[in-house]
Amino acid sequence: MVTIGFGICLVISVLATLLFAMRNDDHVNRYDWSISLLLPFIILAYWIKTQTASQEAALILFVFINLASTVLLAVILFSMLRHLKIPVNPWVKFGIYAATFAQLLPVWTTVHRGAPDDLIQITNTGDGYSTRMLGGSFAFSYFTFALVLLIVIIGVVSIFQARQKTYSRRTLAFYMLFVFAGMLMYALESLLDMNFSALPYLYMTGDVLLVLNYDRNRTHDISSLISDSQKAMSRGYVAIGLNGLFLSANERCFDFLPDLKSQRADTRLSQDSPSGKTLLGIIENYKTSGTAAATFRAQDRTFAYEIAPFRFHRRGLSQGYLIDIRDATEETRNMEILSDFNARLNQEVAEKTRSVENMQEKLVLSLADMVENRDSNTGGHVKRTSDVVRILVEDIQANRYFPLSDTLARDTVRAAPMHDLGKVSIDSSILNKPARLTPEEFAIMKTHSTISGQMVKILLDGMEEPHLVQTAYHVARYHHERWDGKGYPEGLVGEMIPLEARIMAVADVYDALVSKRVYKEPMSYEKAAQIMREGMGTQFDPNMYIVFVNCRSALERYYSLAQ
Repeated sequence: MVTIGFGICLVISVLATLLFAMRNDDHVNRYDWSISLLLPFIILAYWIKTQTASQEAALILFVFINLASTVLLAVILFSMLRHLKIPVNPWVKFGIYAATFAQLLPVWTTVHRGAPDDLIQITNTGDGYSTRMLGGSFAFSYFTFALVLLIVIIGVVSIFQARQKTYSRRTLAFYMLFVFAGMLMYALESLLDMNFSALPYLYMTGDVLLVLNYDRNRTHDISSLISDSQKAMSRGYVAIGLNGLFLSANERCFDFLPDLKSQRADTRLSQDSPSGKTLLGIIENYKTSGTAAATFRAQDRTFAYEIAPFRFHRRGLSQGYLIDIRDATEETRNMEILSDFNARLNQEVAEKTRSVENMQEKLVLSLADMVENRDSNTGGHVKRTSDVVRILVEDIQANRYFPLSDTLARDTVRAAPMHDLGKVSIDSSILNKPARLTPEEFAIMKTHSTISGQMVKILLDGMEEPHLVQTAYHVARYHHERWDGKGYPEGLVGEMIPLEARIMAVADVYDALVSKRVYKEPMSYEKAAQIMREGMGTQFDPNMYIVFVNCRSALERYYSLAQ
């Protein structure tokens, strides 16, 4: 039964070690890995020893068994120091390992010389062979006692010392309990003169717990959560559990968040502490809005951070959050300087652009005035049609008769004064003729709309508002087009005519009807309204009928005041 029990312990320990080996980790804790490898070998020695009656074989197996009180204790000691982040000089490590292997020298030399008959007693108990050393030749050494005592002292002091230490007290307690239980069992078995040891069961249990607790140990070792390239950066890294427990951080992080150093591992971050409030705020912001990167202020400095969940297995559950923090004070200051510079530069560009645009508009209005001064038939026509366009556009927007955007509405009003710029090229004899124009003269007069479009593009070239240039071009070129296709210069039909040109056409014709010209007196408002209504659907867009009707009173009031 003892042999079977030890065999079960061996199988379970080997499976635990294989599970450890299957982890696809870039940063394996070499001490935990060494412990997990040593334990199956020690259990194997116990198992084989229960099945051998050879003194030489039993003596060799004692070499492997004594690894537990020599090399295994040394590895546990260095693993504890690593969790405490206490550096150990390589020569000190070499000396301790050398001393542990030196304790095996008596066994090795005895095996080499040949074991005397009275050194080992082998008894067949029925449950297996019981093997014991006689005369205390390989009794518990003073060095082993010192090593055990050192482990216990380090563990006790570490667990109960100041709160500043950011290590897992549970891990240290596990090592201490493992060593203490092993020594206690060894002492009891020696006093009670037991045939078989129960230590293989302890070693098997320790191996399983070590593997099961490995992921948790990694969360308390920030170096195992970041890559080698990240370690080389001057950045702070902190790991926080899903439940808000502080897990681990590197020294750079403590420089950025000094009060975090007083936060004990496995305790919940507090909103009352500056670092706790900052870190919990980062996590909450990430969980609610998905913000994985941003900045925060601390110690009169600006820090940039990135946060992401971390897991140890490709398809495993998230273990917590890893927050990458860097000092972005200088970078932020430079960005602010650059932003201020860009703002000033944009302001200067905007001012110069407005200056150029003002010059362009003044030039356009000057040309419009020039046209009016040359055309005795249309004095004040530019201003009046611009005002009429504004009245029509405001009604269209208020009642949403057309899909007229705010930009197009504004541009249509601004473009109205440019609609007749091409008349500057028309001969004065034709432009100011008091009688009806001949077909040849009218053909020349009609060219003013095409020329007007060309002049708009030339005068407004390079403006920051290309939409205004396009609208002004449409108004100038197409305001003499008719809904029925009988207009000029292109004979466009219906909605082929741009909306802004259709609005301008109504304003242009209405002003011509109710204004005084050298060849006619102003028409009555009633007669003009009748002509405008009759032209809806032939000369004008039929949808402009309701607009004109709505605006008729406002137009008549305007012209009554203007005259």
